[in-house]
Amino acid sequence: MIIESKNLFAAGATTFKSKISQAIAATQAAKTADTVTISQAARAALAASGASAPSSAGSGSTNPIDTKLSEIKSKDAMSRTAEDMDYLYAHDAKLAAIRDKENHGPGGLTSSEVDYMQKTIGFVNTMANLSPAEKALYDKAVASGDSQAVAGIGQIAFIRTMGHTAGGADGTTYDPINTEITAENIEKYFSHSIVDPSGKAQALFQALIRYLQNNPTSS
Repeated sequence: MIIESKNLFAAGATTFKSKISQAIAATQAAKTADTVTISQAARAALAASGASAPSSAGSGSTNPIDTKLSEIKSKDAMSRTAEDMDYLYAHDAKLAAIRDKENHGPGGLTSSEVDYMQKTIGFVNTMANLSPAEKALYDKAVASGDSQAVAGIGQIAFIRTMGHTAGGADGTTYDPINTEITAENIEKYFSHSIVDPSGKAQALFQALIRYLQNNPTSS
């Protein structure tokens, strides 16, 4: 299988033609309630730590915020509303911190942060397709500030969501899930699995090749 890109790389994201549903775009910051018994920020912190926030209607063993968060996270991406997304950012402190880092902090998100965000928001969980060693490579590239190499690894993680068969050079096929991320394999296999007339995908692959050549790994 060869993935096609529709020349939509705006904001650093690649849009692919695939059977995978596109993730929701509702990511507005949640509004703070005017009057509550315990502040929303405090409730979010308590929810993140696993503690129970007191309820204005009396004490109980079930935290209604945790219940609501679990209910939203159990939905598939296309079933979530803008209000659901607002609630996630208002009450999941870890998710809110990741969003703030992505919007304001230098560098990029680590593999674990991307993994958590993808799972929580309902995006396709591409990070699950990287081995521990590949996640370490991803994090090393993030730390180096090489955003294009990071995006190149992300493209490979996405290719792997399509299964065990993808198109390589000269009409060949290969198993992307069990093919190691090396400069040679990118040239021979991965770079042929995305068709992108804009050339952006290939530029990211080439950036990753250069990064790997300049940062050889040792097993």
